[in-house]
Amino acid sequence: MTTEPREALRAADLPTDDIEDEGRAFLEAVFGDGQTIGYAGLERCAGDYLLRSVVVLPEHRGHGFGRAIVEATLRGVGGDIFLATTSAATFFSTMRFAEVPRAEVPAAVLATRQLSSICPSSATIMKLIRPPT
Repeated sequence: MTTEPREALRAADLPTDDIEDEGRAFLEAVFGDGQTIGYAGLERCAGDYLLRSVVVLPEHRGHGFGRAIVEATLRGVGGDIFLATTSAATFFSTMRFAEVPRAEVPAAVLATRQLSSICPSSATIMKLIRPPT
């Protein structure tokens, strides 16, 4: 079983080049019995955030853990939240993320290694649409 974030991300074909750079945190999702079920990363970009590298370990897929990991990662996070994906836009759209043009993404988010050099320019950029307060 994979219990190290770098291994889990590589196995899911997600980037690992910058996971140890300053300004980002990777959270380990643990099930009630103490078993690791996945990981998610969050990178601060001035007053906004980049959700990155959400992965559910293969043996735990198909049980709603992806949604639970995203919700737990974003709980209490202020500011706008963005992500880039090449394969999971449909999944994230079910959680109130909507595609946004690069021109509408804050400069600090675009300047991250994730968006400036690691993800392909064809990646879909999405923003969390929060309900009105």
